[in-house]
Amino acid sequence: MYDLIIKNGVVVLPHEVKNVDIGIQNGKIVALSSSSSSKQPVYNAENCYVLPGVIDAHVHLNEPGRDHWEGFTTGSQMLAAGGCTTYFDMPLNSIPATVNENAFHEKKKIGSEKSINDFRLWGGLVPGNLSELASLHNLGVIGFKASLSPSGTEEFDHTDDETLLEGMREIARLGSVLALHAESTPIIEHLERNVHIEDQVQAYSHMRPIIAESEAVKRSLSFAELTGCALHFVHISNTSTLQLIQEAKQQGLNITVETCPHYLLFNDQAMYEHGVHAKCAPPLRNEEHRAQLVQALVDGHIDFVASDHSPSPNMLKQTGSFFTAWGGINGGQFTLLSLLELTETTSLTIQDVAQLTATAPASRFKLTRDRGSIEEGKLADLVVVNKDNNDAITKETLHSKHKDSLYLGHRFPHRIKETFYRGQSIYKSNRP
Repeated sequence: MYDLIIKNGVVVLPHEVKNVDIGIQNGKIVALSSSSSSKQPVYNAENCYVLPGVIDAHVHLNEPGRDHWEGFTTGSQMLAAGGCTTYFDMPLNSIPATVNENAFHEKKKIGSEKSINDFRLWGGLVPGNLSELASLHNLGVIGFKASLSPSGTEEFDHTDDETLLEGMREIARLGSVLALHAESTPIIEHLERNVHIEDQVQAYSHMRPIIAESEAVKRSLSFAELTGCALHFVHISNTSTLQLIQEAKQQGLNITVETCPHYLLFNDQAMYEHGVHAKCAPPLRNEEHRAQLVQALVDGHIDFVASDHSPSPNMLKQTGSFFTAWGGINGGQFTLLSLLELTETTSLTIQDVAQLTATAPASRFKLTRDRGSIEEGKLADLVVVNKDNNDAITKETLHSKHKDSLYLGHRFPHRIKETFYRGQSIYKSNRP
């Protein structure tokens, strides 16, 4: 007897895509078969894909302290609406930042009480907390995060070279992973002091050029070669920087890299069309760089895609200046839909999408025992996607706490119909 059978869907399995019924019992996938008894409770996935639940390795839910930006309640619901069943919350925007044992316990308690899907916490590497890394690791952080340029909050200072080097030594000793926001502070600060461009969008892009990413990545790679530390580069926006990472991989360094949906779907013109809601760091690049990044994704040079969901209250966005407005994209709901859109316009396949959104992050962070793919014995973390859609994203269909986003008005060719977490529905579209 199954608790539920998902029937008639096109199921994205590790090595093939086919019509197969999924038998679920006690929150796990217990059977994959071409036919099953209709006497069991049945979910009809006709005209739908069934994919493994998204594992989003990069979100900012900001609780405790800044849940008015986005907390675990609304954030987890929003992620579920995008097909996400597991997410990794970043350490930097909460108060306190997750840089010591007490902060970890506080955040984990709140998340456990409020989140409707599974989560892991990143620990922070900041000046002065080297002695905290071992205890955070023992508590179960998914890895550590450092920023090589100012984070925008007082609670999470950016990392100097001494902290970076010694932190990487310790993280290597612990057998963990360091995620890096790689932009060069000296380059950014120099350009900020010397920018003479009236157009604020152009000026912002000028102050955070590709060379700022590439220099920070190159420096970090040299430290990784010295220390043996595993690195994960977040939100890489261009292929020049990506090439440095590819070369390091070929030399045997333990490196992975992510990009974000907004760098794949939008170019720098979106900053004119959507204003501060399209501001992020690194900034959106020009169309040539965007197209090159998409091709790199198709060619397999990017390990996975994560949302970097980072909304904020309107008062932090509408400051009257593009420079002072909070930089962050309200986009955690759209990772899977963005990649599915690319299957319509590129040679990216539906199996590639499952790899980029679930299997690869599960592999990198050692979660493949129970998630990341649709296989017998794994958790029934699944997302059902309707193949046919022409609806624009509206404030009503945006499930974040804040109802402004770069994605408003965008028409995705697919729609999340339902998300199952351990066999239980945690999101259902209000459309049949």
